[in-house]
Amino acid sequence: MSGAVRKTWSPASEEYQAILGGLRETVGACMQCGTCTASCPNWHAMDVTPRAMWRMIQFGMLDEILASRTFWMCSACYMCTLRCPRGLKLTSAMAALKRLARVDGNAEARRSGAFYEAFMDDVEAHGRVQETGIMQRYFLKRKNPALPLSFLPLGVKMLRKGKIHLPSKGQGGVLMPMFAKAREMEGWT
Repeated sequence: MSGAVRKTWSPASEEYQAILGGLRETVGACMQCGTCTASCPNWHAMDVTPRAMWRMIQFGMLDEILASRTFWMCSACYMCTLRCPRGLKLTSAMAALKRLARVDGNAEARRSGAFYEAFMDDVEAHGRVQETGIMQRYFLKRKNPALPLSFLPLGVKMLRKGKIHLPSKGQGGVLMPMFAKAREMEGWT
């Protein structure tokens, strides 16, 4: 964290500006007490603590914020939000940072987006998550032919222990009308 305010990145999209405005409003009243970091079960895995992240938002350090992996480590447990003495919706701020990174085209957002899409496609097709199906869809969306090989030993181990099940018939598209309605409501069709 350099400490200097950099204005090198200013996308003009309305979606980006709306997300950023809401984010600044959410954490603008942060008094830097550190309760959020002390409450966070994942702070040790973050490259920037939640408290420091809020300060970076207040200072407008967008490049550093989006280069950070902190908001990807948030498990949305709501401990920071529950314990914040100011009552700030900090978990919502972490979610907004993920949306901001996705609008920006962040590489981590593309990876997370690939998993999200694979998960939702699998639920839509089968009515539930089929572990082997979601893995196949995820690897295909990542477009990296070597990726499945790196997960093969873990997959075999999990299969032996009964943590992954072979595909079952499922409910065969029972949720498709619901997904179609959601797409219609979102304006995707």
